Amino acid sequence: MSQSKTRTIVALAGAALLVFVAAVAAVVTIAVQHTDKPKPELSAYAHGKSVSVRPFMYCSVHVDNNQLKMEDCDNSQSISDLSVPPGSPLQLSLPNEIFDAPWRMAVVYALPNGQAAQTTVWYSDKVEKSCQIPSPLTPEPANPGKSLKDCRALTIETPADARLRLAGIEFQLPVPARDENGQEGYVPHAVWSIRTAA
Repeated sequence: MSQSKTRTIVALAGAALLVFVAAVAAVVTIAVQHTDKPKPELSAYAHGKSVSVRPFMYCSVHVDNNQLKMEDCDNSQSISDLSVPPGSPLQLSLPNEIFDAPWRMAVVYALPNGQAAQTTVWYSDKVEKSCQIPSPLTPEPANPGKSLKDCRALTIETPADARLRLAGIEFQLPVPARDENGQEGYVPHAVWSIRTAA
């Protein structure tokens, strides 16, 4: 590939990243305008029981000199407990403040050897069945359809195999970040945590 084509591709990739960061900043700015409101809660339902999930951590975010800053962090470290037996789905209902923001979710499973396995799901992922997040034992979707960003309620399928138990989920609202070495990634400004293992 010629150097001019390579430079063009790198420039386009950089421009795409800047557009994404600007879009996230706009969403975060809109969300921050409502900081006087109580912190949003998730609703979780499984096996005939429901819980309101308060934030484990929640920071206000604002833009200062074209940089996102997190302040006024509430680190309550609240963890909600909800038993989810093998084969039972876990359903989450998202309030507007979460539904309208980019999110990611870590789904953690307990393995028979005492170790844990984690799957990360992003709001932009596409799934075969509307708003259903498959278990790790489910094959990859053959026909990905609806994007999770269109789902106000999510269903997390759990395996019926008791050797692979859903241990919990961590729901996050991430913002773009750059560390001191210039590496770009994401850090959460809000986290909700649900422990599902008995």
